Amino acid sequence: MTNPLLSSAHLPDFAAIRPEHIEPAITQLLEVAKAAQAQVTTPDFPTDLHAMERVLDVATDALGLAWGAVGHLNAVADTPELRAAYNAMLPVVSSFFAELGADEALYAKYKAVPTPTDPAEARALQLALQGFVLSGAELQGQAKDRFAEIQNRSAELCQAFSEHVMDATDGFALFVDVERLESVPADVRAHAIELARQDGKDGQAKLTLHAPCYGPLMQYAQDRSLREQLYRAYVTRASEFGPPERDNSAVMQEILTLRQEEAQLLGHPHFAAVSLLPKMADSPTQVLGFLRDLAARARPFAERDLAALRAFAPSLGLNDLQAWDIAFVSEALKAAEYSYSEQEVRQYFTLPQVLDGLFGLLGRMFGLQLARIEGSVWHESVQLYRLERQGALVGHVYLDLLARPGKRPGAWMDDVRGRWRRPDTQAVQTPVAHLVCNFAPGVEGKPSLLTHDDVQTLFHEWGHGLHHLLTQVEVGGVSGIDGVEWDAVELPSQFMENLAWEWPIVESLSRHVDSGAPLPRSLFDKMLAAKNFQAGLQTLRQVEFALFDMRLHAEPGQPALALLDQVRAEVAVLHPPAFNRMPHGFSHIFAGGYAAGYYSYKWAEVLSADCWAAFEEEGVDNPATGERFVREILARGGSRPAMASFEAFRGRAPQIDALLRHQGMT
Repeated sequence: MTNPLLSSAHLPDFAAIRPEHIEPAITQLLEVAKAAQAQVTTPDFPTDLHAMERVLDVATDALGLAWGAVGHLNAVADTPELRAAYNAMLPVVSSFFAELGADEALYAKYKAVPTPTDPAEARALQLALQGFVLSGAELQGQAKDRFAEIQNRSAELCQAFSEHVMDATDGFALFVDVERLESVPADVRAHAIELARQDGKDGQAKLTLHAPCYGPLMQYAQDRSLREQLYRAYVTRASEFGPPERDNSAVMQEILTLRQEEAQLLGHPHFAAVSLLPKMADSPTQVLGFLRDLAARARPFAERDLAALRAFAPSLGLNDLQAWDIAFVSEALKAAEYSYSEQEVRQYFTLPQVLDGLFGLLGRMFGLQLARIEGSVWHESVQLYRLERQGALVGHVYLDLLARPGKRPGAWMDDVRGRWRRPDTQAVQTPVAHLVCNFAPGVEGKPSLLTHDDVQTLFHEWGHGLHHLLTQVEVGGVSGIDGVEWDAVELPSQFMENLAWEWPIVESLSRHVDSGAPLPRSLFDKMLAAKNFQAGLQTLRQVEFALFDMRLHAEPGQPALALLDQVRAEVAVLHPPAFNRMPHGFSHIFAGGYAAGYYSYKWAEVLSADCWAAFEEEGVDNPATGERFVREILARGGSRPAMASFEAFRGRAPQIDALLRHQGMT
């Protein structure tokens, strides 16, 4: 039997991968990688970066490609069999990479390498040496062994956290009479009816906690008790209010305890200090100051937003505004103030037309041509594209955009391969990326309909994709998004969201699902007028999450829920009910790499807004500005510090003014 995980093909054979392939393939690739590690750490192996790459990096790349494919399937096509096979190998793979990063002999080889003359290679070496230190390579004896144990256990816990959230989301179902959904968008209602029919519940509707169902229900369902029931289920996912086997309470606590122990082993007072070492921000104090300054600026606007909600709620019969009323009242208030609703706009954004308009934009702005090609995929709805620029292959991208059971909630970009001049062949390996979203599937033969927020999400993930795909760097470790400081990695993604507010672009994205007419300019003007609706509340919400994350990792020993109460008392104007268990589903910091780094969204938003201001000044369609953005930001990857790339594009240091102006908080 040919094992698809052992294939050297440029694009993985996702459709052929089975759970039974995982253990034999990963075991074999691990053996090869361990042999390569042993070879390059022998005393007589040359302290030559390229020689080490030819042996070790080629072997670890093959392992990473196979394990990455397995991890991706675990996130987007989860089954009990796949999960069991993945979890069986997770400790082994985690242990190998933990030991590799802490290998004293390998670290000594890297330290002995002369500084390369090529700036990208020099930067890659610098980051590699920093990575060794953060991986415990300078630890000795018992401390080193304990550090490795922490890495392995942490990987298991983060996976458990993610599984609990997914299982809690998939495990909830509420069957209701269709009449209770009268005010809900027709396609959402039709999808819920179809789900109930598939479960043998004809005449009813099946409600879930997946975003395409939960979001519209909270916005449009007039049945208040229904909103409350869904809200309670959503905000208590993976907590003590559900099945014990899905409760993340102990998982969170152990993750935090291990992170603190890891920091102390590395000689730092807390994990926040460790997390910031490879980032742009200098210290937790600087980050906390940045967040509190932003909160102070946003608070007057948030208080005004909340006052407007409270004043409007009684007109809907809601004299005691509750957490499960906020989205419903907000949507009604926006409709009243700006004479349009998200549901009206949604009829114009069909997924095929949005993609068509987006691809045209990528061509005009970045010179990209996209062609859909046949390929091996993990679900029939997944699309594979080949990208070219100036007649040359740029890379490939998989689009997995629709929600379904067994798929992790949220939206993300992940890399399959990075751009790399392979040391074994000297050929340039072109990048491959996944772009994943969770949009509502189409119903009754019609295409998927997107909200304008969905459109911005798609643009956001394409920003990450462009950062990965348009790099011109061919050095491993600093190509594409690799080596980019975590608090700068959101710059291209948040930059792209601005394009979803430009009228010529929006017009090209829109065609009414029934009539085929583009979005009327008058409706767009109403959207634009409402662009910063509740910007104050939204900013404070993000600051709340970021402050909680940073303090959680900078003040070890604080109980998560008690700390969250402190943070809310300091910055929030909206206070959720006591049963809300937001931390239990906060996958970004407990399972997604954003630990002591969630502030990155706001930090990078300052950079992205300032970059966008250059396009406002010079013209959105100015090809010279677009080419400069590609050359100085996207193409550079992590080959130089993010601040140097920003200043090369903008000609100066970043300023917060553009962000405040764009969000109407001036």
